[in-house]
Amino acid sequence: MSDDARLWSLAASFALLSFISIGGANAVLPEMHRQAVDVHHWMTSAHFTDLFAIAQAAPGPNILIVTLIGWDVAGLAGALTATIAMIVPTSVVAFQVGRIWDRFREARWRIAIQAGVTPVTIGLVGGSAYVVSRAADTGPATVILTLGTAVILTTTRLHPLLLIALGGVLGAFGIV
Repeated sequence: MSDDARLWSLAASFALLSFISIGGANAVLPEMHRQAVDVHHWMTSAHFTDLFAIAQAAPGPNILIVTLIGWDVAGLAGALTATIAMIVPTSVVAFQVGRIWDRFREARWRIAIQAGVTPVTIGLVGGSAYVVSRAADTGPATVILTLGTAVILTTTRLHPLLLIALGGVLGAFGIV
């Protein structure tokens, strides 16, 4: 595939994803994974998971995964193309909607939309967690670590960085 074709594929894929990314880039991670791994064959599932881990570990917004995928596919031009394609379309829509959204703060349709978007966002982010954990869980130890982390994070107030550190220590010793 030519560089131009890769850039157009990146632009089209991420521009479409930007319109459904309610809750941020992580909300569309399963579709991002499907596009990068299954549809375009830009990378393996394990490599996608590695890029996601790097994006989450780096300071900054969760959209860094988009930039890393673009970089991996087509270098600097790919990183810029993917990032711009993910940001610009949804930003234009958000700007236009935001201009009138406040005007209808008491409207029943607005209250209904706002109430409906919350569970959709939670579902999308949950789907993202499922896709990433499936790609990262390569054996019994990693499955136990993932499930244990999910249980601990949902039932306690333990800081997530402690669990990340635990995962790093277990990885350093070759346990996971």
